[in-house]
Amino acid sequence: MDGIILINKEKNFTSHDVVNMVKKIINSKVGHTGTLDPNATGVLPLLLGNATKISKYLINHDKEYKVVLQLGEKTTTADPEGEILEKRDVLDKIFVEDYAKNVLKQFIGKQKQIPPIYSAIKVNGKKLYDYARKGQKVELEPRNIEIYNIELLKLDAELKQIYFKVACSKGTYIRSLCEDIAEKLETVGYMKELQRTKVGTFLIEDAITVEEFEKRLKNNDASNIISIEQIFKTNGRIELEGKILSNYLNGVQVKQDCADGMYRIYVKNKFIGLGLVKDKKLKRDLVID
Repeated sequence: MDGIILINKEKNFTSHDVVNMVKKIINSKVGHTGTLDPNATGVLPLLLGNATKISKYLINHDKEYKVVLQLGEKTTTADPEGEILEKRDVLDKIFVEDYAKNVLKQFIGKQKQIPPIYSAIKVNGKKLYDYARKGQKVELEPRNIEIYNIELLKLDAELKQIYFKVACSKGTYIRSLCEDIAEKLETVGYMKELQRTKVGTFLIEDAITVEEFEKRLKNNDASNIISIEQIFKTNGRIELEGKILSNYLNGVQVKQDCADGMYRIYVKNKFIGLGLVKDKKLKRDLVID
C-alpha cells in the first residue's frame, strides 16, 4: 500500500503514536512529514509504503493553524503541560477588537524566532527538551521564519483568551509565537490549544481519524489514500521503453531533452515512479516496487 493518508490527529497522542497505530493496521512502512505536539490536533500527513521515500519533497510545506492563546500566565513549556512560571495582569484594552487586530498584524512578515526550549531541535546531538528536563541552559539560535497572515477569530475577556488563525512557513513554532504576542500585549501567555488546519495543499476537511481509516480499509475502501502519482500530478511526465528504460532502472543516467526538474515516469502508460532531470540527463529517484 503506497501513498499518503491525511490523519486528523486527536489530543494526547504523539505523532509517533499515530505512526505506530497505522503501521499495525497496514502492516507496512509508515512515516510522517512533521510532528504535532501531543496536545495539538489536526492534519498529520502519513506516508505509506513506498511513499516514505518522498518525504524529502514534503517537509518544506507551509502550514496553517487555529490557535487559542491564554493570557496572564507563562508556563515552562509554553503550553498547558508545563508549570506556571509567572502571572501578570491582562489589560482590558487587549479585548478591544481593533487593538487586538493591530497587534496581531505586527507579526506578519519575515522575522527571526527563538524556538521553545521544549522542542525536538537538536543542539550538539541532543534534543532541546532533554536539556530542559535536566534544567540545563542552552544558547538558542534564532531561526528565520515567515508569518504570511494572522486573522483574529474571537476575543474572550472573561477567560482572558484570544482565538486566531495563522498561516506560516515551515519551522514556525506557534508556542513561541504565542509568547511573543503576549509580550507585545504587555503581559505573558501560552498556547492553550492548537489545531493544524493545513499542510501545503492538504486540508483538515480531507483528514480522517485513525479509527475511521481502519474502518474504511476493513470495508475495502481506500479512497482516502492519495497515490504518489496524484501527489505529483502537476509535474511533467516521461515515457520510457527499451534500452533506455533498462539503463534507467539500473541507475544509469539517460539522455532526456527536458527542462530541469522532477518528472513522473511511465512505462506503457503505467506510472512506475519519479525521476530527476538535470542538464538533459534523467536520473532515477523513486521506483515503485
